[in-house]
Amino acid sequence: MSRDRSPRRLRRRDRNALVAASLTALSLTASGCVVVHGEREVLPAATRAEAAKAVTAFTTAYNKADKAYDNSLDAPYLTGPFGDITAARLKAGHTNNPSGNPNHVPLKLTDVKITIPEKAGWPRWFLADARANKTGDQRWLMVFTRNDLGEHWRVAYVTLVAPGRVPEFETGEDGRAETVPAESRQLAVAPGKLSEDYATYLKKGTQTFTEGLYTSRERTDRAARARKPGLVTQFIDRPLTGGDYAPLALRTVGGGALVFFTTHHYEKQTAAPGTTVPPQGKDVQALTKGEVKQSLTMEFISAEAALDPPGVGRVAIVGRVPGLTSAQGS
Repeated sequence: MSRDRSPRRLRRRDRNALVAASLTALSLTASGCVVVHGEREVLPAATRAEAAKAVTAFTTAYNKADKAYDNSLDAPYLTGPFGDITAARLKAGHTNNPSGNPNHVPLKLTDVKITIPEKAGWPRWFLADARANKTGDQRWLMVFTRNDLGEHWRVAYVTLVAPGRVPEFETGEDGRAETVPAESRQLAVAPGKLSEDYATYLKKGTQTFTEGLYTSRERTDRAARARKPGLVTQFIDRPLTGGDYAPLALRTVGGGALVFFTTHHYEKQTAAPGTTVPPQGKDVQALTKGEVKQSLTMEFISAEAALDPPGVGRVAIVGRVPGLTSAQGS
């Protein structure tokens, strides 16, 4: 019988051997406790039971906060771009409906599929892929992270993806997935560069990304809105990669990766003399500081999910969820 000598298997076997050797070498403390250095060992991010519990805790907190329009109820379970987007949505909702959400429908997640990678160091993270009752057949891809064993699992990314565009992840015999480093050169674009490259693409257009709703059609839509009678709209796009906004990538079958990353956007509307900026909806008004006379600048945070192919090729943006976080009138 032939043995599986694939690079994936060899990497995992060598890594497991290293972990075993490291654990064997640990010394017992005076109290008899074994000291494990989680920041150095390659370990699963969570058990499946822990991950399932985290999904339930998030859903419960999310529903309480949405019903009351109270961000304090789910803030301990959110971070990164999804945390910013949700906090702004709840702030606007509370301003317009102080007594709570009159249209609240509890979020229900079904067909939940959990992918748990193993890695060294923090943050630990895992992916939950589920069907939700609020968005048709689109899948909710939710990235749960934490930076310490004492923290709650927090949702950093939520992107909506069509069922056929959720990739298959490469896993080992133990069912664990593999993370891809931000600086990896094995992909068409290093995960750590995607935020910058996407911001550049939206401004100038490049050959980095495939055509689609979040790329070529987004640029076409912006061009149509840039100049209208009596109104000019300017767009500023910036990368956002630090801390809780850092990109996170999972290896897919075939050697590519599904990458979650964040971008930061501004949209400024300026009215011509003698005219005014078009009226905005109640939620925009609730997040606007200052009086809107001749201009309105809106700030957005956007979470993207992209399929990054191995070697060379174009990156496909398969999901994007932008959210208004603030606005300034002048």
